[in-house]
Amino acid sequence: MAFQISPGVNVSEVDQTTIVPSVLTTAGAFAGIFGWGPANKIKLIDNELTLVKTFGKPTRLFGQDLISPFFTASNFLSYGNNLSVVRAISTDALNATSTGTQILISNEDEFYKNHLLTNNGNVYGPFTSRYAGSLGNGLKVSVCDNSDDFANWTYKGYFLSAPGTSDQALMAGGLNDEMHIIVIDTNGNFGPKNGVLETFAFVSKAFDSKLNGKSNFYKQNIFNNSQYIYAIDAPDYENVISGDTLPSSTTFDTLSSIKNYTLSGGSEGTFTDADLEIAYDLFMNKENVDISLILTGSASEAVQNYVITNIAETRKDCLAFISPSLDPNGLSNNTLTDIESWLDSLSLTSSFAVADSGWKYQYDKYNNMYQWIPLNGDIAGLCVSTDTTRDPWFSPAGLNRGQIKNCIKLLWNPNKTQRDVLYGLGVNPVVSFPGQGTVLFGDKTMLNKPNAFDRINVRRLFIVLEKAIAKASQSSLFEMNDEFTRAQFVSLITPFLRDIQGRRGITDFKVICDTTNNTPQVIDSNQFVGDIYIKPSRSINFIQLNFVAVGTGVDFTTIVGAV
Repeated sequence: MAFQISPGVNVSEVDQTTIVPSVLTTAGAFAGIFGWGPANKIKLIDNELTLVKTFGKPTRLFGQDLISPFFTASNFLSYGNNLSVVRAISTDALNATSTGTQILISNEDEFYKNHLLTNNGNVYGPFTSRYAGSLGNGLKVSVCDNSDDFANWTYKGYFLSAPGTSDQALMAGGLNDEMHIIVIDTNGNFGPKNGVLETFAFVSKAFDSKLNGKSNFYKQNIFNNSQYIYAIDAPDYENVISGDTLPSSTTFDTLSSIKNYTLSGGSEGTFTDADLEIAYDLFMNKENVDISLILTGSASEAVQNYVITNIAETRKDCLAFISPSLDPNGLSNNTLTDIESWLDSLSLTSSFAVADSGWKYQYDKYNNMYQWIPLNGDIAGLCVSTDTTRDPWFSPAGLNRGQIKNCIKLLWNPNKTQRDVLYGLGVNPVVSFPGQGTVLFGDKTMLNKPNAFDRINVRRLFIVLEKAIAKASQSSLFEMNDEFTRAQFVSLITPFLRDIQGRRGITDFKVICDTTNNTPQVIDSNQFVGDIYIKPSRSINFIQLNFVAVGTGVDFTTIVGAV
């Protein structure tokens, strides 16, 4: 508190209620190829409906597999409701435009910065598809801005009355600022063929127009509300609508006729592993995005290696989940050999990575067929359901918590001998047992040396402890490194660890923060040291049952422990 110069009473508050906070353990992350949606931007997805709305339905376009990425994400969401998704996109992908002229607009941020309030010279025509890809081809945009054309307009039934002059323009002395705009799907990529996708009624040509407190300028209105298009330049740019930066007081010219624009030129481009790695880079900085479980879908060995090495190992607060990068339709008979070759190509060891043994066959309701999907989305999902029913330091494997959903059959169902080999390689078998379902039957990380961190539950336990205690320790920054602060740190951490111990996460612990580790040299270096010793709980991987036959007259007390 400040020194007082003259007599008086000074009141101050000191907050000593700091606790170790809870940390997010169920947040998934995934980058994949999708046919629609914003690219190279993280979107939070909470369920399959949101996934479809944001990135489109699973399909195959020009040889690109958009099915396994969709179902990897969807399968994870069947266990939880927190998945950050990035659509990876080729650098030569294109949006569809009114003129067919090439342009790539990766996401809304890029359009807002470079095109929304800019005169683009009508190079691309009045409209572009919202997102890159061939699905934007065939989108038709029809525009009407006067009553004479409205009377003969094919789509007038979708609007209450003809466009004219808004109240705001009338009050400002302007005229003819209103337009009707409608979007039609001529190819049936998003709904029925030639069906109406969305309408924009009574939008204004005036950049300062507002309706109900929100911008009604047609470019801004479409930017805010459309799922399919951007308005990039004025319709019929030949001085019919007098530019894009005129106020409501303007007397606007009207269109000479109904204007119809069919978008074309959209393309997925040529996709490479580098494009997928760029998308995963958005998860690299743990200060920007909080994630716990990284899905890799059907990514190649190169991408799997990149995600483990550059994302999971760099962050050290999340696990990466991978499946064998196999072709289910061209797989050889010796699956074990294929998996061994896959591991050899990865050539890595990490306690921040989890490998499973294959793919599952599941029903695809969108295409009315069955699909082979890698299991890593499900394995990460099992960690989420384990957190929900128990805690992160419980194993996600076994009959109690390891049940795989939506599985018709496995690509490969390893027997006991094969499971022994897989486990020695750090690969967790997924097995179908008659009458017991399909089960994750292992809880190893990909660490190739035997220690506590070669188990999923122990690695996740330490991730939780390290994240939570690190956050709590921030309250000690810039405090004095004295006995009081050190005792305060110990009293902050101890109840948290005692709670974890009571919830079966650890068997014992000890927190040391005193002059033994905060030596004069440490203090003079403006450092602060807390040593936290943990005895983690271990999951049961091996059960030995001994059945001993004894004679009728034998007293059990004489033989128990002797066998």
